[in-house]
Amino acid sequence: MFHLIEHPVIATRLTRLRDARCSPGEFRQLADQVARLMVPAVTADLETDSTPVETPLEKSDGRILRHPIVLVPILRAGLGLCEGFLSLLPEARVAHIGLCRNEDTLEPDTYYYNAPLELPEAEVLILDPMLATGGSAAEAIRRLKEQGSTRIRFVCLVACPEGVTRLEGEHPNVPIYSAALDRQLDDHGFIRPGLGDAGDRIFGTV
Repeated sequence: MFHLIEHPVIATRLTRLRDARCSPGEFRQLADQVARLMVPAVTADLETDSTPVETPLEKSDGRILRHPIVLVPILRAGLGLCEGFLSLLPEARVAHIGLCRNEDTLEPDTYYYNAPLELPEAEVLILDPMLATGGSAAEAIRRLKEQGSTRIRFVCLVACPEGVTRLEGEHPNVPIYSAALDRQLDDHGFIRPGLGDAGDRIFGTV
């Protein structure tokens, strides 16, 4: 299921991210801000359990998350969202998946994978700024499911219909959260209007 996170502050930050004049430093800062703003919507329906808590005045009932959280930034661009999520979910563990796009096939090649053993019990949030062809997202989900993960969410800044369709077709049980749904994918595998190559813009390697 696709979830478009609509918020006036997110829309403002995203407009600045799209601007070709946005410097790498500002781009990183804005991406971090959008990530933080997306956390409440992405985690709104996480399961909780009751727990006792003693306030300075009396005993009461509180809530704790039922499952541990694992963040999975897809290297390298996903790192631009990771700190924003960690700032609000400091208890989360961080896994890493390194995927690079084959420019001929537009499909992902895996070059690194490292995830904690608790994946089967965890709420897993995959972080990647762009959902373009859907190849990297689908491959990341496939690897995580192989390790036993059953509660997976995919989070991005910008998606396009082609990527959403592919991900929903290959992994219909994985919800997608995005700050924008753009018009289309072009012949080179880039989202239009998009914001360019997120990894290059985050790390200044344009």
